[in-house]
Formats: sequence, structure tokens, C-alpha cells
Amino acid sequence: MTMTPLTASPSVSSPISGECKAHAVRQANSSRPEGRSGRIIVSVLLAVTLSACASMSEEECLTADWKEQGYRDGRSGFPLSRVEEHREACAKVGVVPNVTLYTAGRNVGIREYCTPENGLNQGLAGYSYRNACPMELERDFLIQYKRGYRVYEAQQRVNTLKRDVENKERQLDKEKDDKKRRALRRELRDLDDRLMRARRDLFDEERRLRRSH
Repeated sequence: MTMTPLTASPSVSSPISGECKAHAVRQANSSRPEGRSGRIIVSVLLAVTLSACASMSEEECLTADWKEQGYRDGRSGFPLSRVEEHREACAKVGVVPNVTLYTAGRNVGIREYCTPENGLNQGLAGYSYRNACPMELERDFLIQYKRGYRVYEAQQRVNTLKRDVENKERQLDKEKDDKKRRALRRELRDLDDRLMRARRDLFDEERRLRRSH
């Protein structure tokens, strides 16, 4: 079953959130050499990476149509708190979001996002839900989202096990020691069994999804 998500959340500009900041710190530290030069490199990498976390660029802040920005954020499933991330991003150029216009636009966009059909699409694509839907729309959205997400998770398990099998087969091809080859074959049989069960689970989840429509 192929369904196209209404919104591709990962392609939306990343908010300057705690998660984004934490990822930036981990990424910078993972590239850190020892000594003073290492600290300088980390600082530069952190500054560059954090700039990519900003919800809006300086140019976007200066030319913003706040009603349109709210609509786009709503249609992408962002919570109302997204405007505070824009406020932080735009402060460096002295721009303050028009919250009234932003909210009016978001109220339209979020209703387009929070449909059962889009809930299913978001779940199938494995996108996270940001607890953004109004109460009167959230129940039906989440029912479909969870159905789609179960299929996504089952597919991810299959994909992971397929990679594990391929890696183990490559190890077996390279291994010359008979004892180690026997052990690798046992591990491969176990992986094959797990992969077969995972494929069966995926089939069952897809069948449940078809029956729900």
C-alpha cells in the first residue's frame, strides 16, 4: 500500500528545540580532537550546527507573512509554541512575530493536517506526532496515525533484520576458520527465523490496515 504524506515534516526547517541543540552538541563533541585546537573546532562546529536549528533564517524573518507562516506551520503539524521558536530565531534581526496573524493562519493549517487520512499517512511515513491537533480532531487523527505507525514499525523491523542477515552473510563469506563458520551459520539460521516472523508480522499489520478501510 503506497500513500503519499500530506506534509513531509523532516524537510521543514528544524526548530531551535532542545532536541536539535542536544544533537548539535553530540555532533560537535564526536568530532573533537584533543587540546585547545579541539575546543576551537568544537565551538565552530557547534555555532554552524546550531544556526541550522533556527526555525527561520534572517531573510525569512525580514520578509515574513505571519499569517502564511502560521498556515504552513499548522499544515506541517507544529504546535502553537512554534511561534516562540520563530520569536527566538527572528530576535537577532529585531523582528517580532505577529502572534494574532500567525495564530489565525495556523488555525486553518492545523485543521488540514489533523485529518484521519493524513494521520494514516504520517504514521506510515514514521513521522512523529507533536501533540498539535485540537481536541475535537485529535481522536480520529490518532486512531489512523497509530494504525499507520504500526505498519511502519513492522517494516523497520524487517529492514533491520534484512541488513543483519546480509552483514552476517558477508562475515561468513570472509571467515576461514571452520569453528567460527559453524557459529556464524547458527546465527544466520536464527536471524532467518526472526526475519520470517517479522515479515509475517508486517503482513498481519498491513492486512489489519486494509480491513480497517
